[in-house]
Amino acid sequence: MTNISWEDFEKIELRIGTIIRVEPFPEARKPALKLWIDFGEIGVKQSSAQITAYYSSANLLGTQVVAVTNFPPKKVGPFTSEVLVTGFYDTDVNVVLARPERQVPNGSRLV
Repeated sequence: MTNISWEDFEKIELRIGTIIRVEPFPEARKPALKLWIDFGEIGVKQSSAQITAYYSSANLLGTQVVAVTNFPPKKVGPFTSEVLVTGFYDTDVNVVLARPERQVPNGSRLV
């Protein structure tokens, strides 16, 4: 593991957003979903997420997630991913989303 400085950490914008739209992403190489996430003042951003093992449109709408919001946009097939939704691999190597314990304002930055 490489140590980073506090200044390095401060460059990463980890923010909370609420998922407001979800669509299947059949063009993706690995099973994925297209997400539209409301980050309050910084607007609605889209992301491609390989989270289909545990999540679907029905159980994601209205869910708050933690995302890195200051990466450059990345093309994923025909879709542009603007933020990176965060999570952890479980023992079966499926993604479990990083989410707040309680509702917080959209756009709030991790401190």
